[in-house]
Amino acid sequence: MAKAKETVSRTLIVALVLSIVFSVVVSTAAVSLRPAQIKNQNLDIKTNILAAAGMLKQGASAAEIEEEFSRFDVRLLDLDSGEYVEPSEVGVEDPMKYDMYKAASDPAMSTNIPSSEDKAGIKRRPNVAKIFTLSENGELVRVVLPVHGYGLWSTLYGFVSLEGDANTVEGLGFYAHAETPGLGGEVDNPRWKSQWVGKEVYGEDLEEPQIRLVKGGVSADAADREHKVDALSGATLTSRGVQQLVNYWMSDRGYAPFLKKLREGEV
Repeated sequence: MAKAKETVSRTLIVALVLSIVFSVVVSTAAVSLRPAQIKNQNLDIKTNILAAAGMLKQGASAAEIEEEFSRFDVRLLDLDSGEYVEPSEVGVEDPMKYDMYKAASDPAMSTNIPSSEDKAGIKRRPNVAKIFTLSENGELVRVVLPVHGYGLWSTLYGFVSLEGDANTVEGLGFYAHAETPGLGGEVDNPRWKSQWVGKEVYGEDLEEPQIRLVKGGVSADAADREHKVDALSGATLTSRGVQQLVNYWMSDRGYAPFLKKLREGEV
């Protein structure tokens, strides 16, 4: 009987020691790999920004992506005023380290959106966004804006790139979503994304966003076709979600105050 108890005790001690050893190994690995994970996440974001801006070269190396992205200025933007803010105002030194989606979950750094106005289905909007601008010879040529909103099954996260006129779409891309493959998942289809190039967000008055996704496709003689894109076949709710999220972020509650100042040369 004593030997049985001794055997059980030894088994428990060995199991406890192994648990502690493996916990230390896993924790150490997690800590040591964290910098590499952050680097890869940043590279993925930069890749998607370049893709939305039409600047991603096929087969580009990490070094080439970093070099091309370095042409952009990373700025933090107060969405209410449309003015730039210093990174220190949101507690960071490097604007790339600011996480606008984490800020959206902090009541002190975000704004609750009334359900009647929450067309994108995001519930809270960060007070400060992180944007990317590219100038050449002192002239703005691109501005890349983060956007997100709910589709059918998931929140879609992506970027809209506008030309220097702060109105003409240069590209649209989503880097995270869980929409149905072959249906809503076609937001990743290069052929569908190419339809966005050259579309205009605003009408002649440059006030309200006019983007529409048209079920059945946009005919060659359609009125206001400069604002229309083919809806995703068989994915009505995802198409509606994309339309609403783009129009929400281009409205007064999103980037419109900034884009207006940009067009008027005030920022």
